[in-house]
Amino acid sequence: MKSVSIVSLVLLAGVAANPALAQQQAPAPGPYFVGNPLGLPVNPAADGAFAPMSSNVKVFGAIYATESCSYDAERDLIVAPARGVSQAVQENNAFVALINHDGSVNTARWIGVQNPPQRATLQPPLVLNEPFGSDIEGGVLYLADRDGGTADPADPSKTTPSKAVIRKFSMKTGEPAGEAVIEGSPWINDIEVALDGTIYASNTGVGGKEPQPDSWQIWKVTPDGVASVWLQGAPLNQPNGIAFDGDGNVVVVNIGNDEVLTFAAADAKLLKTEKAAQAGNDGIVILPDGTKYISSVMNGGITRLTPDGAASLIAENIPSAASMCYDAGADQLVVPMNANNGLAFVSLK
Repeated sequence: MKSVSIVSLVLLAGVAANPALAQQQAPAPGPYFVGNPLGLPVNPAADGAFAPMSSNVKVFGAIYATESCSYDAERDLIVAPARGVSQAVQENNAFVALINHDGSVNTARWIGVQNPPQRATLQPPLVLNEPFGSDIEGGVLYLADRDGGTADPADPSKTTPSKAVIRKFSMKTGEPAGEAVIEGSPWINDIEVALDGTIYASNTGVGGKEPQPDSWQIWKVTPDGVASVWLQGAPLNQPNGIAFDGDGNVVVVNIGNDEVLTFAAADAKLLKTEKAAQAGNDGIVILPDGTKYISSVMNGGITRLTPDGAASLIAENIPSAASMCYDAGADQLVVPMNANNGLAFVSLK
C-alpha cells in the first residue's frame, strides 16, 4: 500500500465504526452467541457453515483497530498505526506501534505514548485522531487522519463537520512534520506518496443499495498542500487500496468489484484493468517484479496477480483483511485485521 458532517457508519466487517461505507443499522434482537475461531464467517452462520483460515497465515493480537501498516527499512520494523477509540468517543486517542518480523511488539506506543490531555502540552503538540492509510517516503511517515465528526460544543445533539487531514511525522524523531487538509473530503482511506511528496489518496465513498458514484474519488495533494480531485466515479467503484507500479502508474483496487485499475500518473488515463481472485478488496502491494498482492476485506483472501494477469489465492478466510504492507526484511505480507485487533503474517518465501 504503498493514501461536511459525518454520520455513523460501519466497517465492512460490520463490527466497528468506520466513516466510509454504509449507514449503521440498529441490530435486530437475537440469541447470545460467541465468535468462531479465526476464519469466515466471524459470527456463527445459521447453517453452521465455517471455513478456517489458511494454515500458512499466523495471527498476532494486541494491535488495536489497525487499518494499515508500512515497512520501515531503516529500523527493519513494521509501523502499525492504531486508531484507538472512535473520534466520537475521545479525540486524539490514536497511536503508532512498532512491530518485529515475528509479530512480537518492539515498541507498544512509539508515537502517542502520552494520554490525550497531555498531547496538547507537548512542544510541538501531538494530534492523531483516527489514522487509516499510511505510507513512508523520504524519511516521513504519512497518515490519513481526520478532524471533526464529534459532538458540537454549542449543541451536543449535533456533530461538527469531518474533514480529511494527511498528517506527517519524522521517521527519525517521531515528531509532527506538518499536515495537509483536504477540505472537500470528510475522510481518506488509503494513501500512496511519490518521491517528491505528492500524495494520492482514496475516498471510498458510498456503495450498497443506493450507491453514490460521485463520492468514489481519488484525491491528489501536491507537496505544497494543494488538494484536488484527480479521479471521480466509474471505473472507480468504492476505491480503497492505492499503490505505484514500477512505471510510476497509479494502481487502485475497488471494494465494489474485483477490478484492479492502472492509471497514468500524468493524466489519470486508464491504462489497464485486471481482475483479482475476489471482490471487496482493500489493500495492495506491488513488488519490484510487477507481481501484485491484493487483500479482500470482504472475503478474506489474498490474491497473487502476476504480470501476465493470472490471479490466484495464496491465503483465504482472513477476517477483515485490510490495507496490508510488504515486510521486505522478512519477505512477508503483513495484513491488519481491522476491528479484530490483530496482524496476520503471510510468508512469500
